[in-house]
Amino acid sequence: MTTNDFRFVGYPVRVHAGPDAISKLSEEVDRVRAQRVLVVCGRSVATKTNLVDRVKEALGDRMAGVFDGGETGSPLTSVLAGVAVARDLNADGIVALGGGSAVVTARGITILLAEQGTAQELCTQYPEGKPPVSPRLMAPKVPNFVVLTTATTAVTRAGTALIDPESGHRLELFDPKTRPAAVIWDDQALLTASPWLCLNATASCFTGVAAALQRTGLNPLAESDLLEALRLLKDNLPLVNSQPGDPAVRVNLCAAAFLYNRATDAGAGGSALGVVTALAHSLDTRYPECGHGDAYSILTAPGMRFNAEANAVGQARFAQAMGVRENGMDDSQAAAVAADAIERLFLSLDLPVRLNQVGVTEDGIDQIAQDAMSDFGLHRNVRKIQNVAELKGILATVK
Repeated sequence: MTTNDFRFVGYPVRVHAGPDAISKLSEEVDRVRAQRVLVVCGRSVATKTNLVDRVKEALGDRMAGVFDGGETGSPLTSVLAGVAVARDLNADGIVALGGGSAVVTARGITILLAEQGTAQELCTQYPEGKPPVSPRLMAPKVPNFVVLTTATTAVTRAGTALIDPESGHRLELFDPKTRPAAVIWDDQALLTASPWLCLNATASCFTGVAAALQRTGLNPLAESDLLEALRLLKDNLPLVNSQPGDPAVRVNLCAAAFLYNRATDAGAGGSALGVVTALAHSLDTRYPECGHGDAYSILTAPGMRFNAEANAVGQARFAQAMGVRENGMDDSQAAAVAADAIERLFLSLDLPVRLNQVGVTEDGIDQIAQDAMSDFGLHRNVRKIQNVAELKGILATVK
């Protein structure tokens, strides 16, 4: 047996979970000596839950104000409005209160508050015929903290994708300094999200785990995190609908997303389903009525089928992890049953698996495919994308 070289980097973050975990914000804010903390959330969290009041109770005078203009998908306009509020308040810390959109909006605020230049200038650039280039964002950032209402893979990422209102495209900003200082999984906060929203927020995590487990040469740290994330997802996703009031289900899904992100930091990121990521980004950007998870539930199985010939061994490995590979199956057969198993899982969760379920027309297919051609994920797909017609072909299988 030989050992492959690998490198693991553990990023400092503290996680608090439990019935009153939100109260831990006080000690975390004190740890970084923040005195003027801005809370970033959406209108629903601000008006339909008691979470802002609970944060206020935890922080007291250290809470400088609330920006409740966060919007689904984190459009640049709402982020810039948040930057103005943070600047007016002289904020020295930010609490993201909500799901993925609140997390990304808060990170966008920290970046644009500190850096010189527009989001269009600071985002990843795609020079024609050359690899993408992400500018280095060197200015110090105010610390941010996250109180989640849904599990999300956005929470400990270094990347921040904002929607450009003029072009409709994603502006991808990369800065590891925007990772949160602390993450809160508060039981009651997590139960404020509906079962549909909880599932929608977690579906992309399942796709990410499925993609990562198809990678060859996983190191033991990454592989163990991914296998445990897969177990947590398989065990708990069906319970979201059947046990909607059980906070342990929500915490377990948060743990799965955390383990997945840690595995990617340990080298599990890759190219197995880059085409799914690219198309999903385009779909949920162009169609606001399509939830983030809806995009992945629709596109994961067809993306795997498109990549199957180029990655039969990796997909067969995932089939083994899923427990759907039977004795005697070759890699191609195992790859096929893995894609079928994913589609069945999403169907069992009442998530869409066809584009027409989220309002996409024939003309919309063309636009989604064109947009995806400039997405960062596409450049890393295990099967090289030759042209936009191939993307339209994938989409046509799930019209």
